[in-house]
Amino acid sequence: MIAKAFLAFVGILYLALALWCAADPQTTSNKIGFELHPGSGQSEFVTVYGGLEVGMFLVFIMPLFWAQSQRFALMACLLIHASLVLFRTHSYFRFADIDAFTHRLAVGEWVILLASLAIWFLTAPGISNTDIE
Repeated sequence: MIAKAFLAFVGILYLALALWCAADPQTTSNKIGFELHPGSGQSEFVTVYGGLEVGMFLVFIMPLFWAQSQRFALMACLLIHASLVLFRTHSYFRFADIDAFTHRLAVGEWVILLASLAIWFLTAPGISNTDIE
């Protein structure tokens, strides 16, 4: 149960981010330090940020509708956030002047990664606590 709830929560976070990116690309891009060029830049930002985040939402909510997908969705969450943390960490060593909003995103990525990892192991086949699943 906790795995489904966690994945649904993470999915809803990504849906909210996707909608924010699509509805107000200028504000969201400014928050993360992007300068959007009219037309193509705006289209690319909405497509990549909005589209990928909706795709992530769909993967993360799959277990609510298809129980057999829970392990896959949890692994996807774990791999995506491990990749985000890896590249975010690299960026912290490479770039200066990272603002507070980006720090908050980094904390969120770490929290999701660590929670995904914990739930992955707690719900591994052979674990008898069915309340966790």
